[in-house]
Amino acid sequence: MSNLSYVNENTDAWQTYLAQIDRVAPYLGDLKNYIDTLKRPKRALIVDVPIVMDDGSIQHFEGYRVQHNLSRGPGKGGIRYHPDVDLNEVMALSAWMTIKTAVLNLPFGGAKGGVRVDPRKLSTRELERLTRRFTTEISPVIGPQQDIPAPDVGTNPNIMGWMMDTYSTQHGHTVTGVVTGKPVHLGGSLGRVRATGRGVFVTGLQAAKKIGLSIENSKVAVQGFGNVGNEAAYLFSQAGAKVVAVQDHTGSIFNADGFDVKALQNYVEQHHGVAGFENSQKIDKEAFWDVEMDIFIPAALEGQITVERAERLSAKMVLEGANGPTYPSADDALLRRGVTVVPDVICNAGGVTVSYFEWVQDMASYFWSEDEINERLDKLMIQAIEDVWKTSEEKSCSLRTAAYILACERILKARKERGIFPG
Repeated sequence: MSNLSYVNENTDAWQTYLAQIDRVAPYLGDLKNYIDTLKRPKRALIVDVPIVMDDGSIQHFEGYRVQHNLSRGPGKGGIRYHPDVDLNEVMALSAWMTIKTAVLNLPFGGAKGGVRVDPRKLSTRELERLTRRFTTEISPVIGPQQDIPAPDVGTNPNIMGWMMDTYSTQHGHTVTGVVTGKPVHLGGSLGRVRATGRGVFVTGLQAAKKIGLSIENSKVAVQGFGNVGNEAAYLFSQAGAKVVAVQDHTGSIFNADGFDVKALQNYVEQHHGVAGFENSQKIDKEAFWDVEMDIFIPAALEGQITVERAERLSAKMVLEGANGPTYPSADDALLRRGVTVVPDVICNAGGVTVSYFEWVQDMASYFWSEDEINERLDKLMIQAIEDVWKTSEEKSCSLRTAAYILACERILKARKERGIFPG
């Protein structure tokens, strides 16, 4: 996911999530009595992370770990390093993980963490010190049966390796299952890095069939060209689509004939952004939203699709590679215009699904091939989109509301059946 700036629209990510929960309440029957469970996190930890910088000075960073709901299993959710991280954002991201794991019917609850820092401004040694100290501060609330972090914006497999090593050192033995998204030789899973982008493609393919949209020669625009956006773009281009516009933190580029996505991936790896890519036309960041497209993939940060932008989008289908990219009011605008939105809680769930596979493999110390991983991933993603689509038709509601209906029913049934201690 790319480090794009936020768009303010009189609400923050947590308020967006609460609005989504309010919309699903009328569909829950007697389970609505438990809905307040979903409107507050189970546990929120704020920690101070002091580190010695390379120049000998001491800097303090603020870190968070939020466990939103653990009714269906251990917490699951990434660690984000970004200068805009705050408690409300982490709360919302943890809540969306609760919904996401339930939609995919994975045996997890939702959690999320982060540190307010720009990782690009730290040396490798400073980044390691930050990670190890942050891990130490949150170690009382994480563990393979308690809460399992993973990579997110600004973090990567190396950082997960440091987290795993720090936690293992504290416990006196190697605990591979404490985090997922690790390097493969440290107990990571094959296929994990590309999993989220692959999930966007797989769910997009199924949704396109449902609405009669041919992928071949369709025009695709992608916002954010990190692991999610670039893999989804590549798979769509391999399926015959034209990726005509890409935007990231360095700029926006356009090519009416479509980019050579593999060449663009190589360029971004070398130059750390899409700006300046050959055979591309530089366009204004707002003009990006006016590009003629059939499929739009927001794969950056939350809060990108406002009402005004939703009214301008020419896309027939929006595939939410990012978490919470669309404001509720913009959701309404897209629905009114007949645009199919495949919501984040299904669309980008490929990452957490393969994280689940990694956790299972770590617990068993038995590992699968990448073909096996992809086959299992595709099967779960296809089943999830089919279930959500069926619910959407039965309830005459949007795919997002349908996903929340399925997820909330599963979560609140677990809450009801577990009871409240003490009785």
